[in-house]
Amino acid sequence: MAVACQQLGDQDTAKLHLDAARSTFTELGATPDLARVKELSGKVAAKAAFGLTARELEVLALVAAGKTNQQIAATLIISDHTVRRHLQNIFSKVGVSSRAAATAYVLERNLI
Repeated sequence: MAVACQQLGDQDTAKLHLDAARSTFTELGATPDLARVKELSGKVAAKAAFGLTARELEVLALVAAGKTNQQIAATLIISDHTVRRHLQNIFSKVGVSSRAAATAYVLERNLI
């Protein structure tokens, strides 16, 4: 539910679902599920704080891993043009002009 809410742009409801899931998984001792909730919580917080979509965060993580646009497109099953568009949006949202600067920006803020 949290992912669906996040994709619809409802960060507050996504956070509520993640908080509920965290509580339940803690009670059950479901460590892998807790790790996934932590990962998703970071993405929700990042989107709320920096205006990045979940897909933009995925693209940015692959950029930070040194992937080319073509490799990113193949990994995410999207076109090269879509990757370029995501990068333009990311650069604009975080106020940078290069892949290196965008990578540094998100690593400094622990967004990925």
